[in-house]
Amino acid sequence: AAGVKKDIERLYEAVPQLVNVFKIKEKIGEGTFSSVYLATAQLPTGYEEKMALKHLIPTSHPLRIAAELQCLTVAGGQDNVMGVKYCFRKNDHVVIVMPYLEHESFLDILDSLSFEEVKEYMFNLFKALRRIHHFGIVHRDVKPSNFLYNRQLKKYALVDFGLAQGTPDTKIELLKTGHSEDQRGSCLQTNPTVALANGVPVSATAPKEIAQQSASKAVDRRSSSLSKVQMKQGRGGKEDSVHHSVQRSVFGERNFNVFSSTYQENSSTKLIKQSKMVDVSSRKLVTKKKIISTKTVSNGAARKAASGCSLNLLCDCYATDRVCSVCLSRRQQVAPRAGTPGFRAPEVLTKCPTQTTAIDMWSAGIIFLSLLSGRYPFFKASDDLTALAQIMTVRGSRETIQAARTFGKSVVCTQVVPTQNLRTLCEKLRGTNSSCKRSQGEGPSRSENSTALPVATDKPCDPETLGKQIQHLQSFQEEMKATDVKGWDQVPDEAYDLLDKLLDLNPATRITAKEALLHPFFKDIKL
Repeated sequence: AAGVKKDIERLYEAVPQLVNVFKIKEKIGEGTFSSVYLATAQLPTGYEEKMALKHLIPTSHPLRIAAELQCLTVAGGQDNVMGVKYCFRKNDHVVIVMPYLEHESFLDILDSLSFEEVKEYMFNLFKALRRIHHFGIVHRDVKPSNFLYNRQLKKYALVDFGLAQGTPDTKIELLKTGHSEDQRGSCLQTNPTVALANGVPVSATAPKEIAQQSASKAVDRRSSSLSKVQMKQGRGGKEDSVHHSVQRSVFGERNFNVFSSTYQENSSTKLIKQSKMVDVSSRKLVTKKKIISTKTVSNGAARKAASGCSLNLLCDCYATDRVCSVCLSRRQQVAPRAGTPGFRAPEVLTKCPTQTTAIDMWSAGIIFLSLLSGRYPFFKASDDLTALAQIMTVRGSRETIQAARTFGKSVVCTQVVPTQNLRTLCEKLRGTNSSCKRSQGEGPSRSENSTALPVATDKPCDPETLGKQIQHLQSFQEEMKATDVKGWDQVPDEAYDLLDKLLDLNPATRITAKEALLHPFFKDIKL
C-alpha cells in the first residue's frame, strides 16, 4: 500500500495536470510497459465518473504511443473495443485516460462460469476481434487480462493496443510504417516533440498530428539500437498482477524432451539446431553464438570469412545435437514474437516472418480452451520450443510438422505425439478440476458427506439427528443439481468444432473472427 501511494505521488509530480482533474484512488494493473490506475473525475454536473489512467513508461517510443492512441480513437468505442477520453503529457510522461469498466478476475470466476456465460464471453470476444481486424489491426496480445468482463452488467472491453501491428492493408495510418516490437523499448528524446493533448479530448486526427510532429525529430540510431536491447530484456511482462488467485496450468515449467526443431525458410535463412534436451542445448547454442559474435566483432578477417561463407552450402548437422559452422555463419532470422507466453501461435513460436490477424484467433482459441477445460493458464513454458512441444501434446506432432511446412518451416520431432480429442481432454480436465476443488474444501465431497448420511446400525437414530442428516443430504443434492444446471454436462459438439478451427495449426486456414461469429455454436445469439 505504501509503495502504491508513492507511485501515485510520483505520477502527480510527473504529470501535474492530473492534480486538478482526477483523484487517483489505487493502482489496478501493472505490466512491463505501463501501469493502470483507477481515478475519479469531477464532472460539471457535480457527479464523479470513474476513469482508468494508463501511465506509459517514459522509454516508450513516441510513434508507438501515437499508434496506440490511433487504434483507440479509430477502432475503439464500440463492439467491445475500449475507447479513449483524454490524453495528458508532460515531457516524456504520457497518460491515456479511458472509461473504467469494473471487471472480475478471470481466475476468480473461471470455476463458477456457466456454459451459457462462456458462450456469451467468446461471442463478445469475437465481436471485438472482428472490429479491430476490419481496420487491419493485429492486437498481438489477446488474453483474459486484456479482455475485461463485467459479469453482472454483461459488458466487455478489449484493451491494451501497446503491441498492436498493422496488416499490409491496415486502415491505421501509424501502423503502416512497419513499427517493430522493439519500438516499445526505445528511448524518448530529452525534449520530445510529441504534442499529445494536454487534457483535451483525443480526436481521430490527433495521432496523425503526433506522428507528423514526432517524425521531425526521429530517434537517432544509437537510441534505436538501445531500444532493441531494452526490448529483448523487457519482453514478457506481468499478467494479472493485482489479484493473487492460484493458477492451475495444465503444463508446468518443466521442459518436454519431445523434439528438436529446425527452422528453415530459404537457403538464405539461418538454420537453428536444437538438441533433444531443449533447455540444455539452447544454453549451449547461445554460448556458442556469443563467442562467435565476440570474435567476429574483434577480428575483421574472421568476420569477412564468416560473411563470405556460401549460403548454398549444405550443413552436416541436420537433426543432430550440434550446430555446424555453416549454420552458425548464416544470418539470424528475425520475426515478430511480441505477446504473452502461453498464447503465442505456432507461426510466432517458429519465427514466421509473415504474421496475420490469425495469431489473435489462436490466442482466442487458447482462452476458449481454458474456459472449456477449467484450467488457466493452460500452457506455461519457459521458452518457445518448449511451448511448441506443449502444443504438440494437444494438437499432435505430425500435424504440427505438416502445418509448419506450409509457412516454410521444418520441425523435427524425436518421437510421434498423437493428437488428442478436444472433448475428451477438456472433460477430463474439468472433471479432475471438480474433484480437486472438493478435496481442497471448497465444496462438499461424497466422502465428507458419507458420514452424515443414514447408516444401518443396531441403535435407533433419534429424530433430531435423522432430520439433520436428511437436510444435509437434500442440500448436497441441490448443490449437485445446481452444478448440472450450468450446462457443463451438455456441451454441444459445435463448441469443440469451433475450438478445433481456432486451434488450426495452419494460419492460412484458421477461422477468422467474422467466420467465428457465424459458426453454428452461436446460432442462438443474434449478431
